[in-house]
Amino acid sequence: MIFFLSDLHLSPRSSGATCLFLDFLSGPARHARQLYILGDLFETWIGDDDLSDPYHAKIVAALQSTAAAGIWIGIMQGNRDFLLGETFAAASACHLLSDPYILSTAEWQFILSHGDALCLDDHDYMAFRDQVRTPHWQAEFLAKPLRERRAIAAHMRQVSAASQRDQVTPYTDLNLAATDDFLRQHGYPTFIHGHTHQPARHDHIVDGIHVERWVLADWHETRGEYLAWDGAALTRHAVLPTEQQA
Repeated sequence: MIFFLSDLHLSPRSSGATCLFLDFLSGPARHARQLYILGDLFETWIGDDDLSDPYHAKIVAALQSTAAAGIWIGIMQGNRDFLLGETFAAASACHLLSDPYILSTAEWQFILSHGDALCLDDHDYMAFRDQVRTPHWQAEFLAKPLRERRAIAAHMRQVSAASQRDQVTPYTDLNLAATDDFLRQHGYPTFIHGHTHQPARHDHIVDGIHVERWVLADWHETRGEYLAWDGAALTRHAVLPTEQQA
């Protein structure tokens, strides 16, 4: 089994989602051979030098324990935690993935991405993304003290939340023409991504070839979700609080 999930947005303020994730790692995840976390594991990540934070240390320890049980864990940077680096990966025993990432199994080929790079119609976000993904911006930001970085991240969250409140659809979907080009460029694999918080399965016909696009769900305080590949099909599975489980 291979599991896929994204957009957990974990933070000390999301105690419910945190408990769900920790229960998932110690329970269902142990039945997987590989686990892929496709971005936004954290609500914010201000640098790998913040690993000593008690909340972060708890998540890192849980990931490390899962990896020690023989589960291979890949983690991708998202739009919220794009500063996740190799130090975090080493501490948590995870593997930092490129975006996009090609996953080839004996039965099928997938392409994995957080998904935000294809949201070309959100011009403000794309301008912001271009800025913060540059080595210069990241070096300047990481040179600031942790306290200052936390304040900047908090301000960014406030601006983002205010912007989303003013929109009918808070998360812009992927640009369809760019998505078709992306699928064509990578050989028409099944596409799995997150970011949009609009879980669905889409059918694309690219050059006469049928291609599936699966969108991962975001996690909430009382419900998480993951996709599972069993070698024949992809299926969705809920992660619920213990008291709600059958």
